[in-house]
Formats: sequence, structure tokens, C-alpha cells
Amino acid sequence: MTAPHIVDPAGLLGEALSEASPDLMRSLLQTIINQLLSADADAVVGAEYGRRSSGRTTQRNGYRHRDLDTRLGTIDVAVPKLRKGSYFPEWLLERRKRAESALITVVADCYLAGVSTRRMDKLVKQLGIDSLSKSQVSRMATDLDQIVEEFRHRPLGEAGPFTFLAADALTMKVREGGRVINAAVLLATGVNGDGHREVLGMRVATAETGTAWNEFFADLVARGLTGVRLVTSDAHAGLVEAIAANLPGASWQRCRTHYAANLMSVTPKTMWPAVKAMLHSVYDQPDTTAVHAQFDRLLDYVDEKLPAVADHLGQARADLLAFTTFPKDVWVQIWSNNPAERLNKEIRRRTDAVGIFPTREAIIRLVGAVLAEQTDEWAEGRRYLGLDVLARCRLTPITDPDTETPNDPILELSA
Repeated sequence: MTAPHIVDPAGLLGEALSEASPDLMRSLLQTIINQLLSADADAVVGAEYGRRSSGRTTQRNGYRHRDLDTRLGTIDVAVPKLRKGSYFPEWLLERRKRAESALITVVADCYLAGVSTRRMDKLVKQLGIDSLSKSQVSRMATDLDQIVEEFRHRPLGEAGPFTFLAADALTMKVREGGRVINAAVLLATGVNGDGHREVLGMRVATAETGTAWNEFFADLVARGLTGVRLVTSDAHAGLVEAIAANLPGASWQRCRTHYAANLMSVTPKTMWPAVKAMLHSVYDQPDTTAVHAQFDRLLDYVDEKLPAVADHLGQARADLLAFTTFPKDVWVQIWSNNPAERLNKEIRRRTDAVGIFPTREAIIRLVGAVLAEQTDEWAEGRRYLGLDVLARCRLTPITDPDTETPNDPILELSA
């Protein structure tokens, strides 16, 4: 005789559903979805999990977990992994983020255009895009291009003023006119009025020239870039001239890391350790007065022994020490382009997979998607600079070089 159930499963389930408990509903939904994924993966494998079958093509190999946002809350989805090949429920989850989707379309463009190499073929298979058709690539590219265009041309006025800017350029290979040429990707990042960093713009140019930089900064100003106190960059002549032409009165900070490399080019190799140590000691000082005093000691040290080095340092002094006009709290963030270099590494991590881009539009698509993604992450993270520090930094006025008088509407209103 079968023992009666102490608990009625149907009654218990009906009672729980009638109460509509969010936790229970979320748990049930998670269980059902994971069971569906397991059954779907079994169909791909050709056999049920843990059972022998002559039709089996591969084996299961654990799970990778993804968060899925639903009306009942976020649930943990366990996506089965395979030892050979791959399985991904595109009917349920978005395959990749924008930057990864952009990478897929760019690689697929290269592949479908017939410019792939053995390395490109291997990468295509690793990304799992063997079955992408030209129409699929076109649809993905259209969606991404719209996102990137909106990001690149968004107004900047409401997010400003942008107290600090950093500008840099990357070189990438692109195929044009039947040959491979170098193209320059011009980038600018800034600290907005809320203290967060964001990518202000990007532009693909034939070369890093003064004209290209001038057009780039003119576009930023037209989109609402205002209130810039300091721009940090390397000493590219065209870039420095474009900063002065489009951001009158803003100071220019010569990147200390780039300058150290420039200084070593005129320094005898045997003197590199001593000169580097003295130069680094300038930045270790506690206040503005001590910084300038230490720079004087550096000049005295190299004046007699290394006159060429002394002359090099003397000419670069004002540009190297521009950061000292701002509070010490922000010196680390503004005296070099190192924060921008970390962004460049993230861009290189994605673009190195492509190697040679088929078109300039492909560069814009991939790099633009990476930059948009990075800006979103910065906006959701903690502030790069505190609001109180930014307020003190903005007390440093922008001066009109023609009149030598402050030219800042915000300061005039506060006065």
C-alpha cells in the first residue's frame, strides 16, 4: 500500500502561486529557463546529458553564468558549455556587448571582403561567426553605426563645463586604393561638470596634422565644449597650435611621461639614471614653491655638465609645470596622459584582433563602440574628481591672451 503524501505538491504549488511571491516566481522562472537551456544544449550535442548515444557529436563541459534582467528581477542563467564547438541561446540572451559586436562585424567585413589571412580565419572560428551572412553583417553594422554616430555627435553643453582635457592620437592600418596606409585616430577625453570622465570625441584622419587637430577641436567647441582650464597632451606641434586656436586662454600641460622620453634623446646614455631621478624628484615635491625650487636645482645640476639638456629643460619649463597652478589634489590626474594611455590599451586590445581594417568606417565602428562602452562605465563608476576639488580648480581663470583679463562667464556671474 502506497503511503499518502504528507504534503500535497499540487496544493502547495497552487497556494504559492496564488500568493504571487516574487522570490518564488523568480526561482521558478530561473529553474524553467535553465532546464530549457539544458534541453536545447542536449539537442545540439545529439544526446541527453550523462547518457551514451551513437549520435553524440561532443560532450558538455560545465556552465558559464550570465545575469538576465526580467520583470521579476535579475536571475542567474546557467548556459551550458561544450568541449568542442559552442552553444549560445541567442533566442534568450544578447550575444555580446556593443564593442564585441563591433569587433565581430569588422572581422566579418574583412573575412567576407576576401582580405582575410590564416590568422583571421582562426579568429573568425574562435568568435563563432562562421555562419554570418552578408545580410546579417549589414544589419549588425547598421545598428552599431547609428549608436556610434549618436555618441560621436552628441551635444556637450549640458554635461560641461569640462575643466580638464586630455588629447592623444593612435595609428591604425587601413586598406585604401588597393594598398595599406596608416590612419590617425584623434581622441579627446575630459572631466565633466559632475566629476566623471567621458570621451568627448574621435576623428579618423589621414595623418596627425595641425589641420586635422584644428578641425577636431573646432567640432568639439561647436558641440558645446566650454570651460576648459587645462589640456594635457604630448608636444605635437599641430596639436598645441590647435589647442591655442580653439581654446584661447586654456593652459597646456606637456605630458611628463612623453617629455621624459624626449629629454633622454638629448641626454648621454650614461647620464640617463641621474637625470631621470632628478626629473622625477621635481614631481615628488609637496607644493608649488618646492616644485619650482627643485626644478631650479635640476637646471643647476645639468647646466655645466649637460648644456643641451639644460637648454631643453629651460624651454619646456612653463609647459611641464603648468599643473602647479591647480590644487595639489589633482596633480596626479593632470600632469600626464597616463589615464588616456590606459584607454588606448583597451582600444588596442580590440583593434589588434583585426590588424588591417577594410575601411575607415570599420575603424569608426569598432573604436567608437569601445569608446561609447567605456564612457558608460565611467558614468556608472565613482567620480574621477570630487565636486569640491573641481570647484577649487575652476577658481583658476581662463585669460584672454589679447586682453590678459579673465574670460569666464561662470566666474563673472559668481563675482
